[in-house]
Order: sequence, then C-alpha cells, then structure tokens
Amino acid sequence: MRTPRPRPGLLLAAGLALLLPVQVFSQSCIWYGECGEASEGKRFNCEYSGPPKPLPKDGYDLVQELCPGFFFDNVSLCCDVQQLQTLKNNLQLPLQFLSRCPSCFYNLLNLFCELTCSPRQSQFLNVTSTSNYTDPVTNETKINVEELQYYIGQNFANAMYNACRDVEAPSSNDKALGLLCGKDAKDCNATNWIQYMFDKDNGQAPFTITPIFSDIRIYGMEPMKNATKGCNESVDDATGPCSCQDCSITCGPKPQPPPPPAPWLILGLDAMYVIMWIFYMGFLLVFFGMFFIIWCYRKRYFVSEYTPIDGNIAFSVNASDRGMAWLLTSNLPSSHALPGEASCCDQLGAKFESCLTQGFTQWGSFCVRNPVPVIFCSLIVIAVCCSGLVFMKLTTNPVDLWSAPNSQAHLEKEYFDTHFGPFFRTEQLIIRAPNTSQHTYQPYPSGSDVPFGPPLDKEILHQVLDLQTAIEQITASYNNETVTLQDICLAPLSPYNNNCTILSVLNYFQNSHSVLDHEKGDDFYVYADYHTHFLYCTRAPASLNDTSVLHDSCLGTFGGPVFPWLVLGGYDEQNYNNATALVITLPVNNYYNNTEKLQRAQAWEKEFISFVKNYKNPNLTISFSAERSIEDEINRESNGDVVTVLISYAVMFLYISMALGHIRSCRRFLVDSKISLGIAGILMVLSSVVCSLGLFSYVGIPLTLIVIEVIPFLVLAVGVDNIFILVQTFQRDERLQGETVDKQLGRILGEVAPSMFLSSFSETVAFFLGALSPMPAVRTFSLFAGMAVFIDFLLQITCFVSLLGLDIKRQEKNKLDVLCCIRIAEDRTSPQLSESYLFRFFKNVFSPFLLKDWMRPIVISVFVGILSFSIAVLNKVEIGLDQSLSMPDDSYVLDYFKSLNQYLHAGPPVYFVLEEGHDYTSLKGQNMVCGGMGCNNNSLVQQIFNAAELQNYTKIGFAPSSWIDDYFDWIKPQSSCCRIYNMTDQFCNASVVDPSCIRCRPLTPEGKRRPQGKDFMKFLPMFLSDNPNPKCGKGGHASYSSGVIIKNSSTEVGATYFMTYHTVLHTSSDYIDAMRKARMVATNITESMGLQDKNYRVFPYSIFYVFYEQYLTIVGDTIFNLGISLGAIFLVTAILLGCDLWSAVIMCVTIAMILVNMFGVMWLWDISLNAVSLVNLVMSCGISVEFCSHITRAFTVSTKGSRVARAEEALSHMGSCVFSGITLTKFGGIVVLAFARSQIFQIFYFRMYLAMVLLGATHGLIFLPVLLSYLGPSINKAKSHAAQERNRGTERERLLNF
Repeated sequence: MRTPRPRPGLLLAAGLALLLPVQVFSQSCIWYGECGEASEGKRFNCEYSGPPKPLPKDGYDLVQELCPGFFFDNVSLCCDVQQLQTLKNNLQLPLQFLSRCPSCFYNLLNLFCELTCSPRQSQFLNVTSTSNYTDPVTNETKINVEELQYYIGQNFANAMYNACRDVEAPSSNDKALGLLCGKDAKDCNATNWIQYMFDKDNGQAPFTITPIFSDIRIYGMEPMKNATKGCNESVDDATGPCSCQDCSITCGPKPQPPPPPAPWLILGLDAMYVIMWIFYMGFLLVFFGMFFIIWCYRKRYFVSEYTPIDGNIAFSVNASDRGMAWLLTSNLPSSHALPGEASCCDQLGAKFESCLTQGFTQWGSFCVRNPVPVIFCSLIVIAVCCSGLVFMKLTTNPVDLWSAPNSQAHLEKEYFDTHFGPFFRTEQLIIRAPNTSQHTYQPYPSGSDVPFGPPLDKEILHQVLDLQTAIEQITASYNNETVTLQDICLAPLSPYNNNCTILSVLNYFQNSHSVLDHEKGDDFYVYADYHTHFLYCTRAPASLNDTSVLHDSCLGTFGGPVFPWLVLGGYDEQNYNNATALVITLPVNNYYNNTEKLQRAQAWEKEFISFVKNYKNPNLTISFSAERSIEDEINRESNGDVVTVLISYAVMFLYISMALGHIRSCRRFLVDSKISLGIAGILMVLSSVVCSLGLFSYVGIPLTLIVIEVIPFLVLAVGVDNIFILVQTFQRDERLQGETVDKQLGRILGEVAPSMFLSSFSETVAFFLGALSPMPAVRTFSLFAGMAVFIDFLLQITCFVSLLGLDIKRQEKNKLDVLCCIRIAEDRTSPQLSESYLFRFFKNVFSPFLLKDWMRPIVISVFVGILSFSIAVLNKVEIGLDQSLSMPDDSYVLDYFKSLNQYLHAGPPVYFVLEEGHDYTSLKGQNMVCGGMGCNNNSLVQQIFNAAELQNYTKIGFAPSSWIDDYFDWIKPQSSCCRIYNMTDQFCNASVVDPSCIRCRPLTPEGKRRPQGKDFMKFLPMFLSDNPNPKCGKGGHASYSSGVIIKNSSTEVGATYFMTYHTVLHTSSDYIDAMRKARMVATNITESMGLQDKNYRVFPYSIFYVFYEQYLTIVGDTIFNLGISLGAIFLVTAILLGCDLWSAVIMCVTIAMILVNMFGVMWLWDISLNAVSLVNLVMSCGISVEFCSHITRAFTVSTKGSRVARAEEALSHMGSCVFSGITLTKFGGIVVLAFARSQIFQIFYFRMYLAMVLLGATHGLIFLPVLLSYLGPSINKAKSHAAQERNRGTERERLLNF
C-alpha cells in the first residue's frame, strides 16, 4: 500500500537542525539494502533512517572500482554489496559511451555514488513516497522507497554536463549525450539530461527520482555540490585529460577549410574570355592593318590592283623597291638564299625527294609486273600475323583498362586486397512507399510529436521484410549445384554466427516480424513499440538494449551495428524518422583470383536481378542494382548497337566501292566500275587491323574493346584516303607514248607514294610515341593503331598496287568488274582523261574562289576567331565520365543512379590504411594513432575526425571506427568485457557466468593504464575474437577482425585500417575531389606521424579510387600525348619534306588548331575529358595528318610562281582526293552512329567523330591553303627543277598550266 509523505516544512527543518548535532545530521541514511521488485527485475531500495553501516569486505572491490572516494576508515556507507552490484550493472551503458573521457565519467560516478551510498544522504535526498513490503524469506515488513527528491547543485550539474557534452559515440557518429539524454544532443542540457536519467520511464531507473537544482540551501536540504573535474583535467595520475575528440577545449581552434579559390576575373568577367577577346580584336587590327598597307603599296607600284599580293611582280628599276617587293613576296623562306639560287638545304631536300620518288617508282613497276608473287607473299604475311589471334587476350577488367599497373591507386588496391581481402560485391535496393502518407508518433507519457516518413509505416516495414526474406531465399544453379545467399554472403562472425550481413532498417528488429510487432502497454496506452525502438537504435546502433521497457537489441543478426545513414534515405539533417526511402544493402564476398567462386556469386546475382525485376507490390517502388548490373547493361547495350555499327561500316564500304570507279558511259558501267578493287582495298584495311591484333597477341599484349571499336575507324580513314589518291591520280593521268602499264603505275606511285608515306609514317611514329602514356587504354590504343596504320601502308604499296595493275589490265581488255571472265565489245573511241566532277569542281570553282584576295582575309579572321573561342573555353571542359552515360536509355540502372543521388546520405566507404611497420605496443606509437584520452591532438584518428568536421570540404562524412580505441575501452578493468580463466589464462566471454573468470588487468592505477608491450599483444587476439553480447558490446570480432593483421605468432601487429565513409558523391568531379582530399588527409597524417623517412605510410583506399585516379592526371596526360604526337609529326614531316622546317611548322600549327577546336566542340556539346575522349583526341591528331599532309606536300613540290598559285594547284590536285577519300567516306558512316541506342556511342563516337571530320576537312581544305598562300615556304629551286624534268609530258605538267 502506497503511503504519500508530505514534504517537510521550513520550520520543521530548522527545528531539527537545531536539535540534532551536526555530525549526526551529516551521517544519516535514507535507505539501505534492496526490497520489493519494482519492474522487470529492478528492485526498490529499503527505507532506513539510521547511521551508515560498515560495508562487508566482499564489497571492497566494488566500492574501490565505483566510488573510491568512500574507501576510507571502516567504509561505512548507506548501501550494501547488492546495491553496489546493481549500481555497477546500471552504469554499464554510460560506461561504454562516457569512459572515453575519464573526467566526464568521474563526475557521473560522483552523481550516482552520492545517490546510492553516500553516508550524508539525508542532506540532499528526501523520500516523498513509500510502500510496505513483506520479505518472503523472513516475513519481515519493510518499506520500499518509491519516490524521492535529489537536491543537486546547479554548478555541479552544469560542470558535469560541460565535461560530457563533447564526448563522441563513434559507433553512431553522434555525441554520447544524444544516446543518454532521451533527445538529440543539440537539444540536451544539464537539467534535462539528469532528469531523463532519473526518470523511471527511460527503462533503466527502478523508481522516480526528482532532481531539484540549486546552489543554495533550500527546503532545509543541502544540495550535493561535490567537486568536479573539467574534461581538460586529469582525474588521477593514471589518466590524463580527455582527448580532443571528446573535449573541444583541449583542441585549440577548430580547423577551418581554406577559402575556395577566387575565380579569375577581369572587370567582373571571366578572364579567359576577356583575354581572348582582346587578343582577337588585336589580331584583327594588326592583320587588316597590314593587309591595307600592302594593298596600298601594291596599288602604288604595281600595274594592276588585281595582281595577287604575293604574286610575281614586275620589279621596278629601283633596288630598294625591288628589295621591298621580294620581301613581300618571299617572307619566311625555307633558306637564306636569294631568289633563283638553290641552297645546300634545298639540294639535300631535292636529293631525298628524288631518292623517294625513284625508289617508289621502281617498286611500283615491280609490283605491277609481278602481281602473283606480290599478292601471294602479302597473303602469307597476313596469314602469319593473323595466326597470332589464337593467343589473343581480351581485357574486360575495368581495373586493368583504366589503371596503370604501377599507378598509386593500383598499387594501393593490391596492398589492400593482399592484406585485407578484396572489396566485397554489393547488391542494393532503394525502396519508397509512394502510396503511403507520413504519420505521427506520440511518445508516452510525454514528449513532442515525432513525424515518421511513409516507408517507416509498420505495414510497409512488414512488406519490406517479406521482400527481404524472399531475397534471402533466392536460389541459383551453377554447375548443377544450388547457390544461395548464405553460400556467398559476408558473414563476419562465421563460423560462430552464419547470419549474412544485411544492412537494413529491419535489422534493428533482427529481421523478425515478431520483434517488429513487439510493444508494451495496457488497455489505454502503448508505452513503447517499434517507434521507440527505432528512435533509440538510430542514435545507438551498437546497443544491445534499447533502455526502453522493450529492452530489445539494436545490433544486427550478423553481429554488427546498422548505421542509420546507410539504411535510410531522403531525411533532413539527422532526423532519421523523416526518411522517405529505405536502403537495403547485401554485401557479397568477392573473389578476384577464384573464378569458380566468382561465377557462383554472379549466378546468384543474375537470379537476384531477375527476381527484383519481376517483383510486384503496388505499395512499393524499388530501384536496385547488383554488382554485375553495370557490366550486364553495357554488354546489352553493345550488342544492341552492333547492328548500328555494322550499318555504319556498310555505308562506308558501299561508298568506297562505288566512288573509286569513274563511269564514262552507261554501256561501260560494269567495265569502268571498281567495286572489286574497292572491296580489295577495304579488306586490306581490315587485314591491317587484324594483323596488328595478331602481332601484339604473339607478344602477350591484351587488347581492349576500345581498340576493337576505334582502330577500324581510324585505319579506314587513313587507308581509304591513300587508296583514293592513288586511284584518282591514275584516272587523271595520261600514259606517255610507248609507256607500259607497269611503268605508268610506277611513275604514279613515285609521285604520290612520298605523300602517302609522309602521312602514314607521321601517324605511325606519333601513335608509337603515344604508347609512352601511363594510361593503359591510351597506351594499348596507340600501340595497336600505330602498327595497323604502318601495315596498311605496306599493303597499299604492295598488294594494292598489284591489284590495281590487274584491274587496269581488266578494264583495258573491256572485261566486266567482279565478273572478270565476261568481256564486252571493244570501245573504238580513244580513251580520254578521266577528270571527275569533284576534281573539276575543286579546280575550276572552289580553289579560285577560296584564294581570292578578298576571301582569304575573311577565312583567316573566321578561323582565328574560332580558335580564340576554343582557347577561352579550354579550361572549362568537364573532366570525368558520368556512369549513366554508359547505360542504355531503358536500363533499370538509370533509375537506380537517380535514386542514389536523390536519397542516399552516405557515400562509398573509405579505409585509411596504416601500412605494416608501426609499433602499436609503445605509448608513443599508440598516441600517434588513437583518438581517446592521452592521444596526440594530431593523431591519425583525430585528424580523420577533424576532416569529418569539414565534410563539405574534405568529402569525409563521418568519424572513423577506431579498433585501437575500442580495444582500450574493452580492456579497461572497470569493464566486464576482458576476462580470463584464472587457471588457464584463456579468454572468458562477458556472458559466461563462472567464478573462475577474473579481470584481464587488475583494478589498480597500473591496471587502468593502457596495455603496452607484451600485455598489448596478449589480449589483442582475444578482443578480435570476442563477439558482442548484452554484457559487452565492444567485442571486436564483427567490426575489426578483418581490419587488424596479427603476425609472427601473435607477437606483432601488421597492417591495419580505420574505416569511415565519404559524403554522398553525385558527379565525377565529386569523386575526383573526394579522392584528392582523402589523399591530402593521409599525407598530413603521414607527415605528422613522422613517417616520411620510414618504409611505411598512411594511405586512403576506396573502391572507386582505381577508376578515378586517371582524372587527377588527365590534363597532364592529354598535354603529354597530344604534345608528343605533334612533336613526332613535326619531326617526321620536316625530314620527309627534305628538311623543310617551315612547312612542318605550318602543318603542325594547323593540326594543333584542329585539336584546340576539338576542345571547343567538347565544351559546346557537353563532352567530358576522360580516357575515351582522350583516345579520340589522339586519333583525331592522326586523322588531321591525313587532311593536312597531302595538301602541304603538294604545295612544297609545286613549281608555280606565287604562293597563291601553288596553294591553288595543291588544293585542286589533292583536295578532291582528300574530300572524297576521308570526308565523304566518314560522313556517311558517322551519321548512322547518331541512331545508336547507347549514350556513350552518341556522345563519344558520333559527336566526336563528326567534329574531327568536319574540323579536319575545314582546316585542311579551307584554312591550310589560305595560310600557305600567305606564309607558305618559298619554292625549293632544286626540287622545282627536278620536278619539271620528272613530270615532263605527264598530267602534272598539264596541271601546271591550267
């Protein structure tokens, strides 16, 4: 029966104070011993108003451990041994979270020790409600203390709160008070924290204790005002101040991120825009100024104003005028010789040109005379090269594709995989409940309403649990064996606990419908249900007791914590209850070196994908992905685009076959067509590609998909151009009197082969030097492309020349193309020169129009303007590759990517690895790493913690899990975690009830210190094998067993890691920045630990680093690859043009303009810079050579009198070949690519290929001739004379006079 007791009045209190001696008042109790049961095993204390009683000796250890301030004299207290044991049990929860900061825990112990055992209880405790209790053993009637008031000094309460407010709970990435205050840490203060701890509704307090805060005597009571310790103070000699993590005042100033770099502005505008605009305006001013001056000079001295600016001029008699005229007509000559004289360099160039011409002439005649041996030998060589394909290896592993074997990320990945095992495979679902509304939870008995998001409705949770259970039961078949999730999943406590790791909010309820439905209440109220449990577990995911009346565990069935930011999405700040999405993640073991096990996992993943695709529930919307999803979708996309690519090549093949022939009449269509020759040329192009693959397969170099996709396009451009030049030159040529076919073709080959050799050899050298790139994709492409281009050139000057000779003989005998056995009646008309319409258009219309005096300045102005714009946006091209671009438009993975960006609140895990070699057994070595009490303020853990405080800058989202700090908490003698059998020294788990189990370390000042030396290594294996249990949640088996390597028979710690998570990363730039900042943090840690001169270091590792590392150096790699390609082209061009350096400079400048303008197109068309686009840029460098080299060489060998005339001749003679050979061939095939389903094909192939062909054609056929007409080299007199002799009576001589 309850008996309410009135509160004593002030007069009564004053009277008692006068009557009683001070000593008697101060040594009076209000309770002693335990009485009746309060609730769920908790008991009331028995009322007792006498003096304190001596503590039995079997309680001395407890009082020394909990309340050492009472251990003096005869240890007379107001509590017995059982009450001390109850106090210890009740302190286990705060011990786990607050013992990191000794002064905080010291103050808390003070609060509870004074409450439970103080011999001065009656000063500050006032019993307000009691009830009678009959002892069932003695039948003695006792009185239960059911309610009381606890008078606490306000300063004491504030000081205790201040010492504890910064203490971290690393397992939940929250302040510890957020778990002990009943509300978020930001809303917690000294008053409501103590009120919550003493409220019986929290599930821990056995009865209600009402705290009353005052620093002065009130209602006759003297508040408890014991001395406190600040978090920056040591409690005793064995401990130090709290760490920087747990006590902000010991840290010094909070780290601040550096300010973001200020944008480069001029007059408030982008500096690059302003600079290039000023440059362009200045260029136009200077250029048109000079043009006007020269025009005026010409008008004054020359007879006709229509004479070309740099044409041959009738010089005046005046020597100075003659010198001025020569300067205007011959600026930038290739030698310092006067006009009309041939320098030594000119003569050397002419001899080199003559050797090339004679060599190719003789070779061409030989091939035409001996077609069968040449073709047979070519086929033998092709067969030998192609046989290497039996050794072909195709690289599909993305790590090998994008990461160099000696790159930092690749080496770090190998180190991580070797020591800790490969990163697990991930299957993930993101679930929404679109048809469910938000609901509100009203806590009992009081508290603010808590809104819960739609997916946290109980019925929805039950449905999600059904889905999760169904996924666990999925079975697959591999090699006639059944594969289940249990066979492949990550089970960290195996073999003791074989439950799979499933990161799901349902694991807060142990994946059980019954636990989800568990609630406590009566007919009127629900005291606690799944809402209560959820709210607690999101703050303390590692807890084994939710402290409510439910007392359910938060730990997952797999033995580890489930962090709320991993399983909930779409919430604001840390209000997890507002979640709008649930995230389920199933980690699966990965096997890089075990194909059998890997394929078993992939077989299960295939069934998982099929199951989720076909799963129907109108209440749930599911986005999902498996580890194999991206690869599967890319393969599906590639297969879907095979038809598109084949059509693209078919269009190009058809055009080539039809365009090579020149039909003189309908009657001779099948005679004059060159379909068979065109097909033969195409087959040679493909053969050169296959030969390249075969040769490198012989030496064991694997090929990649990018090689197969890109190189045929490149070689087709190069090879077809040469074929058109050779065939069309023959078609325009007139056979000399008495000249045979073999001599005619030899002469033609001698004329055009140097140009073919120039372009092919330039590209070959450029590509082979491009193989110096550290990027595997670029290196492989460059090797295969260089070899394919070179083999293609060799086949063209051998096999194709022989086939061309045979085709000419067929045509002259009036035999049909393809059906060469059929012969038509002989045409009696004499053969005429075959000038195509395109050739006549270039000769009669395009070239004269382009090189008119008024047109040339316009061309220069427009192209320099485009160049200026491209330079202005050069630094604005995005870097990276959006994963979604590699997916088909109808892929389920696109929906997953969208949900990932919209709902997730945690990015990929990141591991800070401390390599093998560190000494963890010394105090100095421990302080360099740990993050708790006594650790360095710049320790490894502390610096990662500081980085997480600046998450918007560092992209590190959470404090790290620290095995060494948890180990120190686990081994503390105050904890019940570390125990051993006193007879065997074997580990005794905290859940074992056995009197022979004793503490690992004594409860002495020495025992309370951190273990060092042999002690450290003695107990570490026990920690790493200890499974968490209700009495000790700090066991390290689940969390750290794979993260700490113990070697040399458990005498030394090897490599270890400290795991945390990146923030949510949305774009490629986010991923790149996250990796860069993590490396910066690791470098700072390495330096602060003084490891620069040692053979180990700290490095960060995350699964995506190996793919994104390329972007840290992609700008440098791009400059290197394109620069070395241009350098190679310059060198080869200068040599093969007979030491004509100026021609080589002009050609390389034009190619460089094409490349710069490619970046302008990339910016305009949203094409990012990555390995794929870099390969395309390297390829565009090669194709640009084709557009420019033939025109340049034709200009240098021209014997016309002025630059304009020479440019016009070069463009007329070579322009049609280049236009029909590359531009038209490629344009038809490229347009087809626009219809590809793949976004990556549309962006990186259609857009970039179209840009490189259009830019190459416009620069090669418009800008370059105009530039040569202004700045081209002067005539090489020696070459000119030799060419006139060589071309006498040929089509070239006729062209000279057109």
